[in-house]
Amino acid sequence: MRNYLNEKETELAAVKCNCCQKDLLVENGILKDECIHITHDFGYFSKRDGETQAFDLCEECYMKIIAQFRIPVEHMERKELL
Repeated sequence: MRNYLNEKETELAAVKCNCCQKDLLVENGILKDECIHITHDFGYFSKRDGETQAFDLCEECYMKIIAQFRIPVEHMERKELL
């Protein structure tokens, strides 16, 4: 869950994991902890057509969730980190 300092949502004030409620480190509007942020717009064939949902997961919660997948996530290594 993200909280912003202004209505335009340009500067982060705080980020909390939606799963475990851990407060993630934010300094000067910059997220300094690893975090998975997901925003999804549901489409025509969904029971949530026209709805957008967003959430944040800390790295530990993400790892616990993907460990339950029957088909493992794909792992790719990046050669350049920008």
